[in-house]
Amino acid sequence: MEQASKALNIVVFGAGAWGTAIAIHAANHPGGHRVCLWARDAAQASAMQAERENRRYLPGVAFPAALCVVGGECTGLAAQADLLVVATPMQALRGMLQTLHGTVAPVAWLCKGLEAQTGLMPHEVCAQVAPELAAGALSGPSFALEVARGQPTALVAASRHASVREALVQALHGQHLRVYANDDLVGVEVGGAVKNVLAIATGLCDGLQLGLNARAALITRGLAEMSRLGLALGARAETFMGLSGLGDLVLTATGDLSRNRKVGLLLAQGQTLTQVLQSLGHVAEGVYSARTVAARARSLQVDMPITSAVVALLDGRWRPEQAVAALMGRDARSERA
Repeated sequence: MEQASKALNIVVFGAGAWGTAIAIHAANHPGGHRVCLWARDAAQASAMQAERENRRYLPGVAFPAALCVVGGECTGLAAQADLLVVATPMQALRGMLQTLHGTVAPVAWLCKGLEAQTGLMPHEVCAQVAPELAAGALSGPSFALEVARGQPTALVAASRHASVREALVQALHGQHLRVYANDDLVGVEVGGAVKNVLAIATGLCDGLQLGLNARAALITRGLAEMSRLGLALGARAETFMGLSGLGDLVLTATGDLSRNRKVGLLLAQGQTLTQVLQSLGHVAEGVYSARTVAARARSLQVDMPITSAVVALLDGRWRPEQAVAALMGRDARSERA
C-alpha cells in the first residue's frame, strides 16, 4: 500500500502502557506527525509532560519532542485531528465512543476483549453508541514496552472502512513497525479477545510444569477454539492464521511480558484470583473477558472446552489440577471437531 507523505495530527486517548507506546511510536515516525496523548487524570498528565516519560507504565522510555500530554476534559481534542486512537480498557470503550459521537476523523481502538455487561465485541459497541463513526481496531502480537523501544513489530489495521485502514498505515507503518490492512474486523476482534483467555490456560500449564508437549497441544487446540467461535460470528478462517490470530496467541501465551500468562502462572502456584490481580498492578483482559467469551460461545452452541476450564478456574469452582484433569479426560474425537 502506497503511503502518503502528509504529517498527521493524532490524538491518543488513554495513557496506559499501550496508549503511551503507540503515541511514542507515532511521534517518532519520520512522517513528522504531531501527537497528543490524553490522560484522564490531569495530575498524571502534568507529571508526564514535565518528566517527559510515563514513569508508572513505561519508566525509562523518553518522550519524543513531537509528543505532548494533556489531561482532564477531552472534549474538543478531536476537532482538528486526522486520526483518533482509543487506548482505554475495554470497559471504558463505550463511554469514550459516546464522547466521540459525531467525529469525522477515523477512529481506532486498541482494547481487546468483550464488554462485560453485554458480551459485545468493540465494533458492536460502536454500532450501538456511534454507528456513524469510521472506525476499526489496531491489533496483533505486541508488547507495549517493545513497541515503545522501537523493537520490530507487526500489527493489523482492521476495519470495514478503507479510510481507517489507510490512516493507521500512514500514521504507524515504518522501519520498526509494519502495519498490515485487513477488512475482517470480526476475525481480528475475536482473535484479540480469545487469545487472552487461552494465555491464562497456557500460563497454568507452564506453572504446573506439564511440559512443552502440553503447551504446544494447548496452543494448537486453543487456536481451534478461537477459529470455531470466529467462524460462527462471521469471520474468515484465514484471519486466524495471521497476526491477530495465531501470532497474537503465540506471543501472549508464551511471552514473559504477558499479564494474562502471568495470571495462569500465579494461579498454578496456589494464589487466589484476588491475590493475583493485586500483584499484577495492570489490567489482564483475559480475566474479565473469559466469562463473556464462554457465554457468547454457548449462545452460538460453539464448543470451547479450554475457555470453559479457565472460567471454572477463575470462578473458584476448579483447582488447577482439576482443570487439567477435565481437559485430558475428554472423550476422543476427530481433530476437526
